[in-house]
Amino acid sequence: MITNLHIKNIGIIEDVEIDLNNGLNVLTGETGAGKSLIIGALNIISGGRFSKEMIRKGETNSFVEICMFEPENQNSIDGNIIVSREINSNGRNLCKINGRMATVNELKDFMKEVIEIHGQHDNQNLLDNKEHLSYLDCYIGEEIENLKKQYKENYIKFNQIKKELKENLGDDKERQRKLDLLKYQVNEIEIANLIEGEEEELEAKQNKIANSEKIAVTLNEIDCTISEGVIDAISNAIRNIEKIENIDEKYLQSANSLKSVYYELQEISRDVSSYKDEIYFDEEEQKRVDDRLDLILSLKRKYGNSIKEILEYKKEVEAEIFHIENLDEYIKNLKEEKRNIIKILDDIAIKMHNIRNRKAVELAKNINNNLKDLDMKNANINIHIEFKEDEYFETGKEKVTLFVSTNLGEDEKELSKVASGGEMSRIMLAIKTVLAGADNSKVLVFDEIDTGISGKAANSVAEKLSKIAKNHQVICISHLPSIAAIADYNYFINKNVKLNRTTTSIKKLEEQEIIHEIARISSGEINEVTLKYAKELRQKRMAS
Repeated sequence: MITNLHIKNIGIIEDVEIDLNNGLNVLTGETGAGKSLIIGALNIISGGRFSKEMIRKGETNSFVEICMFEPENQNSIDGNIIVSREINSNGRNLCKINGRMATVNELKDFMKEVIEIHGQHDNQNLLDNKEHLSYLDCYIGEEIENLKKQYKENYIKFNQIKKELKENLGDDKERQRKLDLLKYQVNEIEIANLIEGEEEELEAKQNKIANSEKIAVTLNEIDCTISEGVIDAISNAIRNIEKIENIDEKYLQSANSLKSVYYELQEISRDVSSYKDEIYFDEEEQKRVDDRLDLILSLKRKYGNSIKEILEYKKEVEAEIFHIENLDEYIKNLKEEKRNIIKILDDIAIKMHNIRNRKAVELAKNINNNLKDLDMKNANINIHIEFKEDEYFETGKEKVTLFVSTNLGEDEKELSKVASGGEMSRIMLAIKTVLAGADNSKVLVFDEIDTGISGKAANSVAEKLSKIAKNHQVICISHLPSIAAIADYNYFINKNVKLNRTTTSIKKLEEQEIIHEIARISSGEINEVTLKYAKELRQKRMAS
């Protein structure tokens, strides 16, 4: 449920915060006080559209934040979830779910499991025929759940097979052209006879050949310097120091050090001489190395970034060739599997169809009984179930549509094409009353659902809202005293003028204030008669 709603800079709302509770929360107030902006804020935080004109004059952004208590939700922290949305005048959106950045679509997907808004212009689910099947299945409940699960599992397999058949059942000529191309690629790689690591060896050899003259000159200079100069000089130094090495230990140590250097230089001289012998320039060898590297580069451009990737690609192509050459048998098996799954889908779909047909009559009857209580005595809801013989959907083979006739003597038509905004709200209330306790929406918002009704119908609306509030958190904006009287929590929305600016305030009412507010909305005046009437309405709630 929503525990707190915080709104900044939307219309005449500057900065308001409201703590909400479980059960029926009723918001009342004078016309133009900002009640519709509260619903607008809930729509915004649910991922709805936002117009820049909604930003409070003189401000650059609007902000809506709600705190929810959802202990079973995996996104919660200690049961709490904080969702916020900031919208700037430049159109930039900043959405967060428990501090994590989210897109508007992610916000919408997350919030649609939490909040459902119904009002004069917000009955989108009721207008969407795709949602009508969900109402029916929600009413049916456990009786159909297992069948739906089995059907969906097979439906996923069915679509996978359809996709594979579509990909593999191509034109014979096209298939042969593809096969020829794949075989050419494999042959090109095979002829190259690639070996992992050879590219690095060739590049080292190419570098050596390209610098052979420079290497030869340098090694020769080093050899001459060591063998003809340094070694002779150190040899002469050794002979001289040997003459005095017996005089002092330090001379002996120096003599030994010079001998070590002498032997190391001789070793280096031999190595340099051998390096010189290795250096040669062979044009044919250079051409062979260059051509081989060019071939490897050409294959890398086509098949991978390294010899290893090229060889892996070859294996993949060989597997594809095998698949294409054995495609007839593979397709035959796929078609057989498809026929078996279709049979399973048909069997399950017929079972679901029979259940839905039976329960649709029952659901329509219950909705119509509730509509009579809501001052729609002549309205008649009928649930049409169209079974599609050759079509398969994720939920079965049916299309479910709500039809309605709102007046006697009129033909029934699709609900979305007939009912007015006020009728839509009452129809949704009737449906929610029937489905109370079965649907998944945790928070239901009703915006002026009482428009155009009074008397007994108004009392019935109040009773039904109270019934729904036993299984949901309900937030309702109303002008009816009977609804305000039956609320679990009452809030008064007021507008004030400060420094020539209009602002909205919200206050949770105490019991005596609730009595005064019921009296006000019952006749527009607060006097002994209206206060007595308000107390009587409130006492009825206490007694129920």
